[in-house]
Amino acid sequence: MPDDTDQLLRQILTDVLGLKPGQAEAFDNDTGLFGHLPELDSMAVAGLLTELEDRLDIIIEDDELEGEMLETYGALLAFVRAKRG
Repeated sequence: MPDDTDQLLRQILTDVLGLKPGQAEAFDNDTGLFGHLPELDSMAVAGLLTELEDRLDIIIEDDELEGEMLETYGALLAFVRAKRG
């Protein structure tokens, strides 16, 4: 059962990237993001990080940004869950 953070992250990805309705609901931990989703390009990353901070009430420091966190949905979800405590 998806938790609150999982649902919020799926909604943010849908909103920021303009994904088709239901597309993010099909994501699993191994779903590729950066380099796999054409909507998530280098320009979209900044907007995504800003929305994550605003809507999840977290602060993402520059030194926390690593390519791995955007490689898969599971990696991004784990990062966001850790930030939310």
